[in-house]
Amino acid sequence: MPEEEIGLAAHRLDSRALSIVETLTDAGHEAYVVGGGVRDLLLDLRPKDFDVATSAHPEEVRKLFRRARLIGRRFPIVHVLFGREFVEVTTFRALEGGERHVDESGRIIRDSSYGTLAEDALRRDFTINALYYDPRARRVLDFTGGLQDLRAGVIRLIGAPTARYREDPVRMLRALRFAAKLGFGLDPETEEPLDELAPLLGDIPPARLFEEFGKLFMSGRAVTTYEILRRHGLFGQLFPLVEEVVAAEPDAPGARFAKAALASTDARIAAGDPVTPAFLLAAFLWLPVSRYAAWLQSEENLGEASSVQRAAAVILAETKRRVTVPQRFAQPLREILQLQTRFRYRHGRRAESVLAHPRFRAAYDFLKLRAAAGDADPEWADFWGRVQEMQPEERRAELAPNRRRGRRRAPRP
Repeated sequence: MPEEEIGLAAHRLDSRALSIVETLTDAGHEAYVVGGGVRDLLLDLRPKDFDVATSAHPEEVRKLFRRARLIGRRFPIVHVLFGREFVEVTTFRALEGGERHVDESGRIIRDSSYGTLAEDALRRDFTINALYYDPRARRVLDFTGGLQDLRAGVIRLIGAPTARYREDPVRMLRALRFAAKLGFGLDPETEEPLDELAPLLGDIPPARLFEEFGKLFMSGRAVTTYEILRRHGLFGQLFPLVEEVVAAEPDAPGARFAKAALASTDARIAAGDPVTPAFLLAAFLWLPVSRYAAWLQSEENLGEASSVQRAAAVILAETKRRVTVPQRFAQPLREILQLQTRFRYRHGRRAESVLAHPRFRAAYDFLKLRAAAGDADPEWADFWGRVQEMQPEERRAELAPNRRRGRRRAPRP
């Protein structure tokens, strides 16, 4: 369909993707801009990236571009590099034949079967992601009814949903992510198998699920995503210890705090402020960590700081069995949790060390959200909020040792 008839703003297409299409077509191959970039332009959204689909095989693609690398185990693809960024180029996939290997559950573990453009469209996951833009003809090619589903606001799997989910269980997360991101509804047949097939996510490598975690919760729709994942039993597949606490006490302060942290993340993204997975992971894990720490204090007579430290180590190790937490995020996560036990210090070197800690600001924001949710004493949040706004001399006076106060036992945050 011609671009002007469907409202595609071709001038907003990525020049790098267009140059790749031109190079491939000049070399005698078919090539199109495809997927989420085309979808988002049609919805008048700002695309995050643009992909290219081509009839050229991966090795042929790599030979055409000076800076290109071949990646992927399940299905070989090429990244054409532009500085630190890249455009992903995939070869048309076939419906059958070739070298395709599946495990006993039906999950594709390797697929090097190459096919035609029409076959490739039927191999994609959702109709709204199977739209191809031809820059030379200036038209959008639609083989699966994606344009109609875009207009109707529907997320629809291509093919038999149960089989497609079994081929790649991460498609369940993608279906709900797109529904949350776009505000679309799920096609009934696409939605129906989710609850039953949710446990298949247990077979997905934890590193891949961490990548999905970022896409799910760091895109500005974290609250909606969290709610829809829980409704279909998928959140518990990612964070079973967290789901156990929330399901048992949905209105408890800790559960309210987790949702507040999600809302805060959405607000920061909307404002263009930086966000980190460490903060949101800490917010999720605080629920089981604080519960386990309370048990350690009661049953094993551990101190508050020691119990949180030990609980965080245990809960984080258990979480990594489902979702990998890279060390660059695990360390800040632990520090944010540990600092929650140190906000009770108001005077002396301990208080000064809290304020000087490199994670102070993140930990304070964490405390402030906890206090607003009823999970921490608001007095502590108020105190540290005032202290950090003081001038250096005033701050030193406020934090100076005070023997009289030092003998009083401060309430726990």
